[in-house]
Amino acid sequence: MAGEKSTYYVSVQAGSVAANEGDAAFEFEIEATEEEIGELQRLFGDLDKADNRAFFRAHVPFLEYWHDEPNDATGRHLTEVYRLLHRLGTPETKRHIDSMGVLDGNLEREPQDKPADPAR
Repeated sequence: MAGEKSTYYVSVQAGSVAANEGDAAFEFEIEATEEEIGELQRLFGDLDKADNRAFFRAHVPFLEYWHDEPNDATGRHLTEVYRLLHRLGTPETKRHIDSMGVLDGNLEREPQDKPADPAR
């Protein structure tokens, strides 16, 4: 049935979602529909792409760290992942994410695109 929630086990570190608790190591338990899992998997893909760009940028020594858009993008995507996990999470998952401080109390705020740096 569409829209029916099921339990999933999520590893942010591995970028994985498992339907069975014993399938893989996990950090968070969530209740989500298939559509919400699709959204989470899309976010994991976006995070992976941003992380790869940040990896390659890190090997360019003459670029100052404060002009590091790939690293900033990784942070924004990671925040989106945690925001979705918080929304879908069990009470224990929500408490754990709250204790991490990664959302800074901005659970409902939509991600904002960072304005372009005119000095670049």
